[in-house]
Amino acid sequence: MLIAKSLGAQVTGICSTRNLEQARSIGADHVVDYTKEDFTRDGRSYDLICDIAGNRSISDYKRALKPGGTSMVVGFAGNPIAGLVKFAILGKLGSMAGNKRIRFMGIAKMKSEDLRYMAELLQSGKVKPVIEKEYGLAEAAQALQYIGEKHTRGKVVIKVSADSAGSTPNP
Repeated sequence: MLIAKSLGAQVTGICSTRNLEQARSIGADHVVDYTKEDFTRDGRSYDLICDIAGNRSISDYKRALKPGGTSMVVGFAGNPIAGLVKFAILGKLGSMAGNKRIRFMGIAKMKSEDLRYMAELLQSGKVKPVIEKEYGLAEAAQALQYIGEKHTRGKVVIKVSADSAGSTPNP
């Protein structure tokens, strides 16, 4: 969301009730509470949908896209193998009809110029990561357990430094 905003996009955040205010605070122009409203059936349409859960049908994504739009699925809720098949194969087939594309992101190809650009966005303050908790290296297992609970609202950071061996997680 922050990167899209830094590039001048109008952003709609789709999240649960507990994350609405956070989505607004990091720049969402509009927010939709998916526990109360189905963004694929509310009549609005989007140029790009970036979905980190991948828990919608291909027809849902196509319904919510503008002509020429693309839905990029980044991750999968539930069964990752089924999600991969659904979007890598069926998404490609479903994209053949009409001019709306459904894609699975796959593995990003890191380019040094992209990393430099991200560094500039971070240094300028145009993009500011939301850090939820910090752990020392000795607490990496606790950090992974916390992430595994799947209720994080920001990034979980593991500090790798000489003084991080016994630090306490920040709330």
